[in-house]
Amino acid sequence: MKPLLRAEQAVLGAVLLDPGQLAALSWLAPAHFYRPVHRALFAAMRKLHAEGHPTLTDAGEVPIEWVTGSVAEASVNVRGLSASYAHTLIAACPRPGHAPVYGRMVLEGAIHRTVTQHAVRLHQVARADSLQGEVDGALHQAAVLADVLASLAHRWGTEPRPLAPAQSRTEAAVPPPAATEKALQDEQILLSVLVNQPAAMNEVVLWLRPGDFAEPGHGQLYRCLGALHHRGEPIDELTVLWEAQRRGLLADGVLTDVQVRGICEGCGVGSAEFLGEQIMRSSLTRTAATSAGAIRALAEDEALAPGRLISHALHALGPLDEVKARWKNATAEPSATTIPASADPPPPARIDAALARSQLRRPTRPDPATQTTHARPAGRAPTRSHS
Repeated sequence: MKPLLRAEQAVLGAVLLDPGQLAALSWLAPAHFYRPVHRALFAAMRKLHAEGHPTLTDAGEVPIEWVTGSVAEASVNVRGLSASYAHTLIAACPRPGHAPVYGRMVLEGAIHRTVTQHAVRLHQVARADSLQGEVDGALHQAAVLADVLASLAHRWGTEPRPLAPAQSRTEAAVPPPAATEKALQDEQILLSVLVNQPAAMNEVVLWLRPGDFAEPGHGQLYRCLGALHHRGEPIDELTVLWEAQRRGLLADGVLTDVQVRGICEGCGVGSAEFLGEQIMRSSLTRTAATSAGAIRALAEDEALAPGRLISHALHALGPLDEVKARWKNATAEPSATTIPASADPPPPARIDAALARSQLRRPTRPDPATQTTHARPAGRAPTRSHS
């Protein structure tokens, strides 16, 4: 028998032997027990104790009615419970005075089980949203998981603070789910639009990141476009190919010149903002599924203490929180009170540096027609004062 089930039996046996232990187990709930029969029996004992059931005789001993009454009350909600099993629970308790310690073992198992259940639910909802092109379900379930983690931290007695797990616990991280064919097509079309309509970079550059692309090569190509846009250099097929080569993407095999040319020579027609939002949807659901898989792997590690589990799970939700924040910025309605204003132009030195990297600069000659001279008239000597 697993230690967790033995701990559940020990808690119940301790309360059957000493009902006064319920006062020290006020933080333990019936739902924290794994077996239904254990949940029903603990709930029955709490109910009888709250209703003033006699738990001690005049001689200071626990009456047999306490045991039989608890079994009878629990049998109303669950089948298969008998008086003989109550004696099994009593025999499984090493020491009734250690009931709080046994209870924390039960709570620890409940925390692992609860985190696993919510992580599985988040993964399922994220996968369903990915197929339907939605994000509301994943966002809601992620918020529920975050609230559950905060509640579990409070019950366990720790602060809900994100903490990165050790390297050994991240090696078995669940890989991200494969992207759909539609998501890959949207990425290619968006990149083609950005190459053929460089001004469209302004529509997505503030909230779309290379990591949002499911295909790593597409993300690196978007990074090249962002670098050219940031430096103020022209964007076309050749400049993009050159930037990819300078970053070593062609040598490393991340991209090929055929792939780059194929994307750049695409139709280049469409709304960059709409396509960017589609990519963000896919990124959000994919990140949610990845975070859920990582949290589930952590929760299934029985050697991980509950406080560490909660902190590591909150850390695993960090990438999803970051994508969610950018998603809200991308889909936020413009404020009616906000007056659009043009961004401040970059410094002249930065403009000159960017232009110097993209084209040759010829020295300019002064125009004789517009040049202003300040020479003194010939034949007139300067005057000096000797006073």
